[in-house]
Amino acid sequence: MNRLLAGRKNVHDVLQEHAPMASVKWTAEMVRPLSDKGVGTPASFIQKRFELDDLTGRETLRISALGLYRCFINGTRVGNDLLTPGWTAYDKRLSFQTYAVGDLLKAGENEITIWLADGWMRSQMMWGKHPIYNVWGDKIAAIAELRASPEAIELLLGTDATWESGELPIRKSGIYFGEAYDARHPIKVSAGTEPVAFDSKILVPHETTPVREMEAIAPIKSWTDEAGRTIHDFGQNMGGYVAFTVRGEAGARVVIDNAEILDKDGNFYNVNYRTAESTLDYTLSGQGEEQYRPHFTFQGFRYARVAITGNAQITKIEAVPISSVTEVKAEFTSANPLVNRLVLNTLWSQRANFIEVPTDCPQRDERLGWTGDAQVFAGTACYLADAQGFLTKWIRDVMADQREDGAVPHVVPDPTRMQPEHYPGFYGSTGWGDAIAVVPWQLYLHYGDTAILKEALPAMVKWVDFVWSISDGPIVSPPRQWGARGFTFGDWLQPGGPSAKPLPTIGDDAAATIYLHITSALVARIARLVGDENLASRMQDMADAVKAAFAREFITPSGRLAYDDQTSYALAFLHDLIPEEHQHAAKQYFKATMLRSEGRIGTGFIGTPALLPALVKIGEPGIAADVFLQEDVPGWLYQVRMGATTIWERWDAIQPDGTIYNPQMNSYNHYAYGAVTQWLLEGVAGFRPDPEAPGFENIIFEPTIIPELSPVEAHHHSPCGRIRAAWTVDGDKVRYEVEVPQGSCGLLRLPAAYRDVTVDGESSTSGELKLAPGQHVITFSYSPPKGLELNKVEINARTP
Repeated sequence: MNRLLAGRKNVHDVLQEHAPMASVKWTAEMVRPLSDKGVGTPASFIQKRFELDDLTGRETLRISALGLYRCFINGTRVGNDLLTPGWTAYDKRLSFQTYAVGDLLKAGENEITIWLADGWMRSQMMWGKHPIYNVWGDKIAAIAELRASPEAIELLLGTDATWESGELPIRKSGIYFGEAYDARHPIKVSAGTEPVAFDSKILVPHETTPVREMEAIAPIKSWTDEAGRTIHDFGQNMGGYVAFTVRGEAGARVVIDNAEILDKDGNFYNVNYRTAESTLDYTLSGQGEEQYRPHFTFQGFRYARVAITGNAQITKIEAVPISSVTEVKAEFTSANPLVNRLVLNTLWSQRANFIEVPTDCPQRDERLGWTGDAQVFAGTACYLADAQGFLTKWIRDVMADQREDGAVPHVVPDPTRMQPEHYPGFYGSTGWGDAIAVVPWQLYLHYGDTAILKEALPAMVKWVDFVWSISDGPIVSPPRQWGARGFTFGDWLQPGGPSAKPLPTIGDDAAATIYLHITSALVARIARLVGDENLASRMQDMADAVKAAFAREFITPSGRLAYDDQTSYALAFLHDLIPEEHQHAAKQYFKATMLRSEGRIGTGFIGTPALLPALVKIGEPGIAADVFLQEDVPGWLYQVRMGATTIWERWDAIQPDGTIYNPQMNSYNHYAYGAVTQWLLEGVAGFRPDPEAPGFENIIFEPTIIPELSPVEAHHHSPCGRIRAAWTVDGDKVRYEVEVPQGSCGLLRLPAAYRDVTVDGESSTSGELKLAPGQHVITFSYSPPKGLELNKVEINARTP
């Protein structure tokens, strides 16, 4: 497998399968180290020596913490999970892990040590002039229970006030800050512990795959800057950290800063990290060869800048990616290397931003679980990784953070719920809050999971009712002011074109109303699936009312949409909001928006995932191909051509001349626009789950032929097995190969434009044909569809 795709084999796994132990009532106490002096001060440990007479070899430890923890028994680390216990809405839900530790114990005296650090709980969250500290508490603490077996009720050992504590060599750590480590500092007991008030009922078994290290990456290039610092290029933007080996004298320091990009002059550049220091600061002990990697933080980076003070020499350095999703579940390849790299960039952005929570970015003073990003990307996420547990866990936190009136926060877990002073009203945006319904629906489609639909349904209904209440009716008119009830981000970062002659963009009222229709119709469908017909009827009536009101308010008698922009048409066509009598005219207006933008993207966060599927749906695959394959800004392939190795937040994050866009909001690792990978798999390769038989029990095969991409091949390891689709074009002839896994069935759908169809050598005139498990070969003839036929004239008449 490609080195960039390879994960790292995991050992000493957390024992999630021990349901008996998970249900046992906690009797240990949550205890804090009295050595701890508060946020931003040295990390602490708690420790206990204890005697064991008899060993079963099946001893089990379950453990959690306020803050982050790392546990050791007799000097050996327990497990290899990172950033435990994870990140949740800590005041309502706190994860715990369960480990088999029989191989770490011995008859006689044993010692258990639990390291503790600030983590997400109390290190800086949020940005700018108003960072928030101590969001979920100001005291780090741990709770742990050791039992003779997973089935045992009685404790061998539990945390209580008899444990001791002391400071660690970790002198400071934080999610945004990084980590400072002084290897000269001894780990010795200096204080005791005390119980803290804690309700063990909020403890839940860790619901997702743990964060783990992946295969380390060596630098592809290294050089020295004018200040004598060494800069290493690892060739791949990622979420993770630098690990190194160093020799030198006691007191010498190694300080590592991180960056995603170089500026146009080739200089190290991380201004876009804003207030996130994102630094590793290591002080040597001077005792031979020393190895270091951080314990309680991570960074987003491609480049590392190393400054050494004192007498020291680094003998080895590498970048270590980390993620909650380390296994690759899908691949897509074509004849276009830029497209192939785009898919790989999407995978790397998912990995970097699926670290416990689906975050927007892994580098700056943000790294938050933005609901809008997750909403548009959930389908892609479920293809590229096994994201079922990850997204299920997160949706439960969305429910935990949902406000009483039904508003869903912009970010989950939500620091502003705990400390709203400087972030009032940080909730309630359409397109963002709709994640409460869209993400469970994707889990249903990909994994056949009806349980999460039933569990989240009440929260979905509260959300839909909230959106209706914003304007007390089917047309939603959000306020423009940040923090006002019902504020919406609209189609965030929708390109407006050149300032001298801007392009139309969707209004907040149209965007919000469209999403009210999308989600009320979806919730009606979900309610029907779980057997609540009364609710289904109420939600469907609401969706119908919104659809009728949308037509009255936003569609002119000629069939033109009010804002006449790409996002309006894409969302309206994709979600069947255009009445039959306006279909033909609206298609022409939609095509006109593509011509006005010269075949470039004119959509933002909510419009972009809908754009290409909508163009194919209205019978314009040639235009979809033109838009996707063009390499200018704004466009998917532009950033790849500019050297991106992950997905950018902004289409224009780096200008063609290398100029960097405003660093105040410019991430080079933001997965949202990578949602186009879902279209490549479902639309181009042509396989997708059937909502009537989810979990890929029935697979719909419906390819979109883009001859410039031939040959195309894709596969996905679904819950039912490996799905494969591939096609090649030879003149006007297409050969389409598909593989249906055992236990599934397939349904072939080909448009009327595909002629002379044969399936496994037999002629077929049916528009739909069932496919049995196994491999199938389909052939057909087609005529390449027309694109935009742009009349490109190169004149020097543009203004910026």
